[in-house]
Amino acid sequence: MGTVMGDCPIIMAIVQEHRTETAVKVQDILTKYGCYIRVRLGLHDAAMLECTNSGIILLQLCGENIPIEEMEKELQAVPNVKVRHMSLNF
Repeated sequence: MGTVMGDCPIIMAIVQEHRTETAVKVQDILTKYGCYIRVRLGLHDAAMLECTNSGIILLQLCGENIPIEEMEKELQAVPNVKVRHMSLNF
């Protein structure tokens, strides 16, 4: 564990432009890879009368041999979903 992030150096951002249409499929994919997800934070503009149909999910991924490419490929196959990740090796 030579880094501050330990075995959890990957941060992934998932943008959903049509949450109501993509949420179920994205959730299925996140469930499939759930053992690698340490932190999940979902953000969207919410208001009393109206809720936007776009949002972002931030993940912290942990473990050895995290299947990042496979996970990204599956998420990007969902229409209106964009994915990026970065490694935080301090």
